[in-house]
Amino acid sequence: MSRLAIKICGLSTPDTVGAAVRAGASHLGFVHFPKSPRHVEAEQIRALAALVPPHVGRVAVVADPADETIAALVATNALTALQLHGKETPERAAAVRARFGIPVWKAISVKTGADIDAAEAYAGAVDLLLFDAKTPEGAALPGGMGLRFDWTLLRGASIGAPWGLSGGLSIGNVAQAVAITRAPLVDVSSGVESAPGIKDVDKIVAFCKAAELS
Repeated sequence: MSRLAIKICGLSTPDTVGAAVRAGASHLGFVHFPKSPRHVEAEQIRALAALVPPHVGRVAVVADPADETIAALVATNALTALQLHGKETPERAAAVRARFGIPVWKAISVKTGADIDAAEAYAGAVDLLLFDAKTPEGAALPGGMGLRFDWTLLRGASIGAPWGLSGGLSIGNVAQAVAITRAPLVDVSSGVESAPGIKDVDKIVAFCKAAELS
């Protein structure tokens, strides 16, 4: 296992799940958001997670979910964490963690340094912060669009919680991203795809190798 945690997100097939595990990913992400080309139903998540060894984390990604949606996901007994990727407040994130008893990650949309400073409000409310690029106003998806932000904004930032880096990462830039930010976790989705929602086994393997060499 690399000292750097690696999350491959948006997985939807047994072969790409297997490739991510064999390549050394520490976490796998399953998107449960109907508007996304990477959407998988709760029962699909259960089936895919059954292929994953216990030491690899299994994270469901949701955006502004209703409690009923969360309950259905938690009931699969397949997850090690729930990633909130919408406009959830610190209070909502804390309430989800308290009610459902599952570790909560929160994606933070970043465009300026003020966005990183604002993430401090989530310290103590979530288990991990994931800094992602802010999507344009009116965009159909809250993430997974291959956008990146200015990584130097994270250099020397005081972050009061475990954290990771997402948004626009690829085989070609992940080493640079880690060198700039010293991120302890990197999260990739569109950067290992051949088309939106279609993961590429070779790209998954190459990304993990590039990340481990960073």
